[in-house]
Amino acid sequence: MRTMRLKAVLATLLAVFVVFIVPRGAPAVLIAQDQTVRIHAAMILDGTGGVLRNATIVVQGSTIAAIDTTNAGAGANVTYDLGALTVMPGMIDVHVHVGWHFDKDGRYAARGGTPAQDILYSAENAYVTLMAGFTTIQSPGQPSDVDLRDAIARGVLPGPRILTSIRTIDERTGVPRSENHLATPDALREFVRKLKADGADVVKIFASASIRDGGTQTMTNEQLQAVCGEARAQGLRTMVHAHSSESVKAAVNAGCDQIEHGVLIDDDTLKLMAAKGVYFDPNVGVVLQNYLRNKAKYLGIGNYNEAGFAAMERGLAINAAMIKKAVATPNLKLVLGTDAVAGAHGHNADELVERVRQGNQKPMDAIISATSLSAQSLHLGETIGTIAPGREADIIAVDGDPTSDITAVTRVRFVMKGGHVFKR
Repeated sequence: MRTMRLKAVLATLLAVFVVFIVPRGAPAVLIAQDQTVRIHAAMILDGTGGVLRNATIVVQGSTIAAIDTTNAGAGANVTYDLGALTVMPGMIDVHVHVGWHFDKDGRYAARGGTPAQDILYSAENAYVTLMAGFTTIQSPGQPSDVDLRDAIARGVLPGPRILTSIRTIDERTGVPRSENHLATPDALREFVRKLKADGADVVKIFASASIRDGGTQTMTNEQLQAVCGEARAQGLRTMVHAHSSESVKAAVNAGCDQIEHGVLIDDDTLKLMAAKGVYFDPNVGVVLQNYLRNKAKYLGIGNYNEAGFAAMERGLAINAAMIKKAVATPNLKLVLGTDAVAGAHGHNADELVERVRQGNQKPMDAIISATSLSAQSLHLGETIGTIAPGREADIIAVDGDPTSDITAVTRVRFVMKGGHVFKR
C-alpha cells in the first residue's frame, strides 16, 4: 500500500515538475535529445588521468559518439562552447542517503513523514546532487529509493542515476525485537535472495557499531561469510559499514567487495584491502563535518547524544590520520563516497577537496577516484566514469583547473547526464 502511495505521489510530482521546478530559461529535459551535440572546451579530463586540449566532444543521443581533436576549434558548429572551463566526466558518489532530510521544523526526520513528504524530499536531494555535478549515486538505502531510481531512469525527473540497496542487513536482520538472539546464516542468505528479487543493486551490511558507539564488530564472521557469499552467488555487490580493523578484516576475508568508513583501521588492514582488491570508501570530508555543523538538528534523536557528538569530534583527527595512511598504501582502490545525510546533499565534492587537503592525495588521483574508479566499483566501468566514445554522455564542466586547484570541483557550471543538459 505504501509503495502504491509513493508511486501516486511521484506521478503528481512529475506532472507539476516543469511548471514549478524548472527555472525560466532552463533547457527542456523531458524530451529525448536525438540531434548531434558538440561540446568544445580548452581542457578535458577523461577520468582515467588523460588530458585533452582544445577538443570537442560529439554527443549523439545519450552517448559520446566521438572526440574531435583534429579540427576542434570553437565555431558555428559547436553547440556549447565552454571556453576556459574544465570538462570532466560526471562525478560518482558511491555512498549517499538520498532520502535523509530535515523536516519542516529543521530537525532530522528519523521517523520519516508522509509518503508524499518522503519522496519529495528525496527528489529535492537528488536534484541538488545532480546540480553539484554528480550524475551517479549509490544510496544504501530505503524502499522509496526504488521509485525514485526508476522515475529518474525513465528520464522524466531530474536527478543522478541511482543504485540502491533498498534495505540494510545487520546481525539481527529478521529477528523479532522481542527475541534476544542473532540471525542465522541461512536466514541472512534468504534475506539476500529477497533483496535480489525486489530489485536491489547492492547489498548494504552493518558489520560494526557506529563511530558514536565505538565501532566494534557486531556481525559474526559466519554471518558475513553467509551474506557476502550469497550476494556473490546472486550477482550482487556488497558494501560493508565497518570502522574497526577487526570488522574490516572479517568483511574482507568473507569476500565482501567494498568497505565503508574504516575510521579505526591500521596499516595491516589497509594492506589487506589492497592485496585483496577490495574497494575502500573512507568518508573523511563530508559526513562528520555535516553532523557537527548541524548538531542542533540531530541532537537528542536516537544515539545522536553529547557522547556521540564528542566521538565524532574526535573522529575528525582520527580520519585525517587514517586518510594519509590510506592514500600512501600502494594499490589501494580508493573510491569516492560521502555518506551524505540530511544537510550534506549538494556538498558531495567537499570530499574530494578534503582528501587532497588532509590526505595529500594528488588532485588527478582524487578525480580518477570520483569518476572511472568509482564506476568500476559499481560494475559500470564500461558505461560511465570516462569521457570516451561509446560511454554515456555524463559530462560536467567546472570553473578552474581541478588538477592544480581541487576546489574547482565545487564550482560546477555545466551538467549533462545521458545526453540531456540540466545546467549551463
